[in-house]
Amino acid sequence: MTALRTPDERFDELPDWDFEPHYLTDLSGYEGMRAHYVDVGPRGADRTFLLLHGEPSWSFLYRKMIPVFEQSGARVVAPDLYGFGRSDKPVERETYTFDFHRNYLLRLVERLDLTNITLVVQDWGGVLGLTLPVDPGFAARLDRLLVMNTAIATGRPATPAFEAWRDYCRANPDLCPGDVVRMTQPDLSLEE
Repeated sequence: MTALRTPDERFDELPDWDFEPHYLTDLSGYEGMRAHYVDVGPRGADRTFLLLHGEPSWSFLYRKMIPVFEQSGARVVAPDLYGFGRSDKPVERETYTFDFHRNYLLRLVERLDLTNITLVVQDWGGVLGLTLPVDPGFAARLDRLLVMNTAIATGRPATPAFEAWRDYCRANPDLCPGDVVRMTQPDLSLEE
């Protein structure tokens, strides 16, 4: 699979971002593709916070929550979905399916052997993440949910607002995620 990689120096000097990058390149079904995740706190902690970002953000979304969760004594893992942040970005649009992202999350949880998970979801992280508990292997690892600004996919057609957003994205393939985030969060600095 052909993928692009954002140069590491693009992540230098981000405000409130002092987290060491962690990478996997050997996830089953994703061999050779680099997946990035933040992983802080003790590996043997009684609780693991798994933070799933939405679109068009990445784990940077959780930069202020990660230290709070870590200070509770928990392990905190915040992966970047493929196509976002420090993870590789497959070139072919057809790659970006629901199952592509969902299966990546399941493989990541298995590979990192996460247990006693408090699943924290936002936006598309919820659309994907709230389906994980139906997987028996994931369900055995789950303890709690923290759900923010998201929806549960119920098989109903998308809303007109969502379809307008999707059409806008398709019509603007060079969409700048920073501009989109700035529209919804005008209080962020240019560095953020």
